[in-house]
Amino acid sequence: MVCHDARVPTRPVMLLPPSEGKSPGGSGQPLRLDRLSFADLTDTRDRMIDAVIRAMRSPAAARQKLLGVTGSTLADATAANRDLRSAPTMPAIERFTGVLYDELDVASLSKRDRTRLDEQVVIFSGIFGVLAPTDAIPDHRLKMNATLPSIGKVATAWRGPITDALADRVRGATVWNLLPGEHAAAWKPAAVGGGDGPAAMFSVRFVDEGAPMRGARTFTTVSHWNKLLKGALVRFVLATGADEPAALSRFTHPEDYVYDPSLTEESKGSTVLVMVRPRR
Repeated sequence: MVCHDARVPTRPVMLLPPSEGKSPGGSGQPLRLDRLSFADLTDTRDRMIDAVIRAMRSPAAARQKLLGVTGSTLADATAANRDLRSAPTMPAIERFTGVLYDELDVASLSKRDRTRLDEQVVIFSGIFGVLAPTDAIPDHRLKMNATLPSIGKVATAWRGPITDALADRVRGATVWNLLPGEHAAAWKPAAVGGGDGPAAMFSVRFVDEGAPMRGARTFTTVSHWNKLLKGALVRFVLATGADEPAALSRFTHPEDYVYDPSLTEESKGSTVLVMVRPRR
């Protein structure tokens, strides 16, 4: 377990995935790459947008394979991607509408916690690399694990630029890495605790406890509730400034998941914290 001096708390940084669900439209001016956060990503963003727009001229079968959707969803995604440079925008935290973001419910945050969210949350994106919650973006669709003509694997194309762009943000920080594998593959941070990297990095796994077998505890990893629970966890970190595992002892959720320090694991430089719903 990583412990920090309570008199010198480290800065939480929360890394979130985007969502496939997005609010359409917007009232902001068309995309201005020069006004997005992480300005070092501008050139890569520009190339990625050009490649996406070109790919939308491909036959439906190719677009379906690239975007992973069919029917009316494919038609809507194609139209949105074609208009990336001209469509209206809205803040990223309002654009994304998936389960995690619905549970985060940014509109209900206190003024203090909304300020913390804007300072502490980083959102990964297949088209934009990484975003601040306030960055104004258009509707769009591109998975991080997609293979884009003229670019190749999107996560691979972003790995170097995102790693460089986040270096200062995560140096010496407590990082709550809530990314799924496809987005985690787009970032390769310096070693934890090595001076150039995060002070600590935590990921979270949610499990349901089952019937014991031969006296040993058994668990099933949660998939259905995973995004909802992560949204609740983000709210908790915003409210408490949690920067060490022990803080999760105060985390409560309607689905009754609780932090079990006995199940803590180490994996790929990250401390994996396990939240358990006891057997019912």
